[in-house]
Order: sequence, then structure tokens, then C-alpha cells
Amino acid sequence: MVAILGGSAIAVYEFFYSSLEQELDQGLEVLAQAASHSLVAIEKQHLSENPEKDDESDKQSEQRNDDFQIKLELEKVTRQLDKDGDLDIPWQNLREPDQAVEWFNEAGEMLGNSGKTLLPLPIKSGFQTIQNGQIRSATIPIYISYDNRKKELKGYIRTSESTKEVEEVLSRLRWKLGYGSIICLSLTAVGGLWLTKQSLKPIEESFQQLKQFTADASHELRSPLTAIKTSVEVMQSHPERIHAADVKKMAAIDSATKQMTQLVEDLLLLTRMDAPAATIVREWIAVPLDELLEDLLDLWELQAQEKQIILKSNLAIDTSVMGDAAQLTRLFCNLIGNAIHYTPAGGIVTVSLSRKNRSTIVSVEDTGIGIAPEDVKLVFDRFWRADRARNRREGGLGMGLAIAQAIVQSHRGEISVTSQLGVGSCFQVKFSSLA
Repeated sequence: MVAILGGSAIAVYEFFYSSLEQELDQGLEVLAQAASHSLVAIEKQHLSENPEKDDESDKQSEQRNDDFQIKLELEKVTRQLDKDGDLDIPWQNLREPDQAVEWFNEAGEMLGNSGKTLLPLPIKSGFQTIQNGQIRSATIPIYISYDNRKKELKGYIRTSESTKEVEEVLSRLRWKLGYGSIICLSLTAVGGLWLTKQSLKPIEESFQQLKQFTADASHELRSPLTAIKTSVEVMQSHPERIHAADVKKMAAIDSATKQMTQLVEDLLLLTRMDAPAATIVREWIAVPLDELLEDLLDLWELQAQEKQIILKSNLAIDTSVMGDAAQLTRLFCNLIGNAIHYTPAGGIVTVSLSRKNRSTIVSVEDTGIGIAPEDVKLVFDRFWRADRARNRREGGLGMGLAIAQAIVQSHRGEISVTSQLGVGSCFQVKFSSLA
């Protein structure tokens, strides 16, 4: 709408500008044509005021002027006529106070003027805008012919007029177009918001129904999955009752059950995270991040040693944030676990804790396989796995980073990632520190 209104406003403005300029040019041309009838008298007066002219030249000029006057009376096709059809239009009655008329001979020497005299300018036929656009002028050449011979240049008529009135009209037009555009855009914005809200209602309702279905389905799946898991565990506790051919089948059922149980728990957690903040009763406490991270590093140390990965830490500061300890544990457990899993043997995983201004920053950096640039913006999507850059993790569901982002957002924090293929990745979490 901005583009359409802007284009329309420019088109309207250009049309009015062209029309006003054309009207101004026509007025100047009519004034110049009317003033051309006085060229003979002006030249006679100029000659009488300059007696140093040669007498013979004066006679020739006088004869030429008389012939020219006769010629003007005979030629009516190129002159503007009044109602009675003759050429007695007095140019004095046509000139407005803001207009000026100048007469020149064929050499460009000024013979006379009426109105405000312009700065000395060279004679140039046609229309000109001068004095920084403040004056519009029109210059027409005057030709005569004697006894049907070749036409001879007699002189020039230059008329000029101030463009102040035109600028005032254009200024009012600009203001009106501006106000009109603002009003139209405001109405368009209000109407667009209303239409958008109306059109999104079915989508929002469907989304709410989908979230409700996810929550209900996840909740209902917990009971049968628990029953299956319990039955499998009981059967596996008595291996003598299991046929040798069914051992692998029982192990597969157990693995699938655990995977499904984990998926259900993740979906329930995300559903709770998606709920409006007003419906969640928060029981946050001051959680010391340095102690929490030290415990998690101890927990992952054994797995890191099994993969021959060096697990480093830089937790030199003591800082706490308000939050849910269990959720924060889940958050950093996911980040550290991913870093260890996707870092090859001999790599390094570094967990750092720092403070900047009033923010606490936790960084989990690895020297793993990295993430492709086009996939970086997708890493926090649910069920996403960059199969082109990473091998499918056994039992992985692509929910870890989505859950991590949901936990960070619920704690009013920020999470970001920088990565480069073959170099590694760095996940950075920022929280507001306690005063």
C-alpha cells in the first residue's frame, strides 16, 4: 500500500506540475505575441533616444519599421485575436504585476522593458526556468519579410513571470497529498490488522486444538507405555522364561518403549512451555549456575573419557539466576550431551561461565563436525536433525535443542549458536543476573 500510494501521489503531483507549467508557458507566450506589436514603436523610441545613429540608417530603419507594421497588420494567422478579430490587443492590459516584458533588436540589445527587469542573460529562444527556479521566461524571435523575400530577423520578445504562485499551489498540493496518504495508510493499517485478525482466527483455533491434542495424546500414551515397559522389564528379569529366538525381539521392544516414553515426556514438557505465562504457576528459586554446571560436568566426565574427549571448564565466577533448577539442568544437559556426541575422538568440549554487564552468559563450545550455514537457523526446530552434516543419533528424536530453546525462553533468556563445518559449534545462553 505504501508503494501504491507513493506511486499514485507522485503521478498526481507530476500531472499537476506539468499542467501548471504548461498553463504558465501559454500565458507567457500570449503575452509575448501581444507585446510583439509594440516592437516597432519601442525601436523608434530607442533610435530617437540615440541620435548618434547614422541618419541614412535611421531612414532605412524607419522604412523597415513602416513595412513591418504593415506586415503585422496583414498577418493574422500566427497572432492571438480579440473578439472583433483585429490585432489591437494592448499588451499592457495583458501583463500582470508579477510579469515582465523585454524587447530586443536582432543583435540581442535591449530596446526597452516593462515590469521587473531580469538579470542580464543571453537571448535564447524557447522557455527557460532561471534564478533557481523562481522565474519562468519565454523568448520568441520576430521575423519580417519585404516584398515576399526571405524572412529577416527583426528582434526578440522575452516575457517572464514569477513562479511563486505555482510553487504555492504545489506546496498546498504536497501537504494535501501527504495528509491524505497518512490518513489512507492509517485506515489501511487498521483495516489490515482487523482483516488479518479475522483470517487468523481459524488458524489459531486449529493450532490450539493441535496443541491440546498433543497434550492429551501424550498424557494418554503414558499409561500404556508404562504398562509395556513394566511388562518387558518383568519378562527380562526372568530370562529363563524367554525363548532364545525372542531375546532380540524383547530388546527391540524395550528400546522402542524407552524411545516412545522419552518422546511423550518431551512433548508434554513442550506443551507446558507453550502454555501462556499467566496459566503457569512459577516456583522459581535462585539457582547457582556454577554449582549446577560443575555437577553436570562430573556427570558427563565418564562418557567424555570413553569417547576420548577432553572436557574443559571455565567456571571462575559465582553467579545465580532465578529459575527452575530441574529445567535448567535439562537445558545444559542437552547442550553438553550434544557437544560430546557430535565431537569426534580427540576433540575438546569447553563449558564457560561469564558475566557481562547485568547478564550471565553460559557457553558450550566444541570442536566437532559443525553445522552447515543453511542449517544453523533450523537447529532449534522440533524433530529437526541435520542428516547431511550429522549422523542419526540412536534414540535421538530431534527434540533436545527445541526443548533447550523453550526452557531459555521461559526463563526470559536468549540462546544463540555459531558454527562452521569441520571446525565446531558454540551454543551461548544469556540470562539476567541476580542483583
